[in-house]
Amino acid sequence: MSKRIVKGKSLKEVEANTKYMGCTFYLGCVDGEDFTGTEFDNCSFRGWFNDWGRDEYGLWMAFTYKNVRQVMRWIRPGTFMMGSPETEEYRQEEEVQHQVTISKGFWLAETACTQELWEAVMESNPSKFKSDKNPVEMVSWNNCSVFMEKLNEEVSELELCLPTEAQWEYACRAGTTTAFSFGKSITTNQVNYRGESTVEVKSFECNNWGLYEMHGDVWEWCSDWYDDYDTSITTDPTGAISGSDRVMRGGGWRFNSSGLVRSACRDGDEPDYRYDYIGFRFCLRSQK
Repeated sequence: MSKRIVKGKSLKEVEANTKYMGCTFYLGCVDGEDFTGTEFDNCSFRGWFNDWGRDEYGLWMAFTYKNVRQVMRWIRPGTFMMGSPETEEYRQEEEVQHQVTISKGFWLAETACTQELWEAVMESNPSKFKSDKNPVEMVSWNNCSVFMEKLNEEVSELELCLPTEAQWEYACRAGTTTAFSFGKSITTNQVNYRGESTVEVKSFECNNWGLYEMHGDVWEWCSDWYDDYDTSITTDPTGAISGSDRVMRGGGWRFNSSGLVRSACRDGDEPDYRYDYIGFRFCLRSQK
């Protein structure tokens, strides 16, 4: 594909497969696909999308709120097999494997929400294992909704929400088909399970898409109501339209079995349930 060249302009949009030279951008939240095949030579960026870059894991951007910086990763659209094969060790019957397409890319926090970010927004810290860089825990699904609503109101460019269960598993797998994003098995050197408490975010190696602690440390709330899958071939599933429990993914520090921190493992609880192994990771609502 040929590449356009744009020189010396003030712009509010980025187009894929374009080389920009000496341009100034004022960017709100963007679709990461627009950055496919782009080059920037002596350009400056202002506005929402001014703290960003590309590395071995892909495109990232960050926002800062009251001196707390949070990095988000661009998760590209794609198709994957959600659930687990019948041969997978520790498999649960409800993990019926089926094809799911994520049709839109989305920005997902590279870590679970930390206590320092929660406290900056909520001016309190409910966590049992208090440490700024540890994930916030003892937060219910309802508590997380209040947090995101408050931050969205205070930072007009933000539209934070919880990922769907399908988005979460797609991002956790990061292109893999094994029980864990690290392979068929894991050790406590890779994942915080069989632990004594939560640990600082980014304590362990990230997956292939730059996301940390998708396995273990804390269960992470998802947006879906907890119910059996629609096992047909689906696109952008959002779960049941109602229910009594909300989905949790990822497992937690206290579980002795690696089966509870697999990519396909799922659980749920009431939206007002809180415990010291439950936290969350947010994403940005799709702009398209």
